[in-house]
Amino acid sequence: MTLTTPTDPPQTLSMRQVLLCGALIVSLSMGIRHGFGLWLQPITQAQGWSRETFAFAIAVQNLAWGLFGIFAGMLADRYGAMRVLMGGALFYGVGLVGMGLAETGPQFTLAAGILIGAAQAGTTYAVVYGVIGRNVPADKRSWAMGVAAAAGSFGQFLMVPTEGWLIARFGWQEALFILAATSMVILPLSRGLRENRGAPAASGQSEQTMLQAVKEALRYPSFQLLTAGYFVCGFQVVFIAIHMPSYLKDAGMEPGVASMALALIGLFNVFGTYYAGWLGQTRSKKKILAFIYLARSLAISLFLLAPLTPTSVYVFSAAMGLLWLSTVPVTNASIAHIFGVKYLSMLSGFVFFSHQLGSFMGVWLGGFLYDRTGSYDIVWYISIGLGVFAGLVNLPVREAPIDRSLKPAAA
Repeated sequence: MTLTTPTDPPQTLSMRQVLLCGALIVSLSMGIRHGFGLWLQPITQAQGWSRETFAFAIAVQNLAWGLFGIFAGMLADRYGAMRVLMGGALFYGVGLVGMGLAETGPQFTLAAGILIGAAQAGTTYAVVYGVIGRNVPADKRSWAMGVAAAAGSFGQFLMVPTEGWLIARFGWQEALFILAATSMVILPLSRGLRENRGAPAASGQSEQTMLQAVKEALRYPSFQLLTAGYFVCGFQVVFIAIHMPSYLKDAGMEPGVASMALALIGLFNVFGTYYAGWLGQTRSKKKILAFIYLARSLAISLFLLAPLTPTSVYVFSAAMGLLWLSTVPVTNASIAHIFGVKYLSMLSGFVFFSHQLGSFMGVWLGGFLYDRTGSYDIVWYISIGLGVFAGLVNLPVREAPIDRSLKPAAA
């Protein structure tokens, strides 16, 4: 009998509990981070720093998020998600306080870069998706991941205007302290994702070690292609999230336009991610990904060609929102379908590391080139080209479950 993919492990949590707690955690964690662009000008002006100083710290944050995400995924797969989530919440609180107290660029990079990066690694998709993969039936897995991603988008829609209001009402420093206290809500929510790690492994689950799973994935061409596409996703979304508020303010627009633009991205991404996850249950995931990346390039091109007005900004934000994180449930569902769910958090962490390398380049390059050219134009053009590349590179992905019948342990 040919074995194509491991049998899923026994489910220990109800789908409703997993989705409720996971969605709330992702909503809060992602919602806080999506508003960081609102702090760029208040902090740099108050501290007398260049935009590159702020951008570098956020770039390090994305890099640290990706690097720590691999180990957070390993720990979650081995010991369960609850402990990892709790640790991530504590890092979040300390990092936000550190951002408010930092007096130098290196201190700010330590807080906003290293600590917040570690926090996000332990409280976002890779860890939560591992729980979903292990506790939601395969025929609903892509949809469930779409629900969690949609929750993160709703968090952006809710938190970005809230963070803008906090800055205006209390000042940028006090607003960070308030967010630090808010992040502690993740601690009780994480208990809802406490799995029974003592459950016996299903047939086929114990045949592969963690190291063998890593080697198998890194050598598999489709995993490499998904990883390359995810690099582009990170480059585009983080560049826009961090630099678009300043791009709009440089053009003479009121700060409220930027806040509304980021909120619209979050609102429309609720629908985009949910629909992408639902569509991934029955349609080719690689074609969905190719469409998303190509559509992003088209949206950016039209935005740059059109006259810059509040209306064009809002239309662009709505379009990008539909495409924003819609890659997340589809990419992770593809990994689960190809490799199984035993090491899903870890493998998602490896792919997400590529995403964060792209995020590092997008946010840092935006600040670097702005400081040297006085414009974001070059980075916009790079984003368009990368979107076309990612659309094409996803098409050769082989979506069928990996065949381990001839090499059950050493892929």
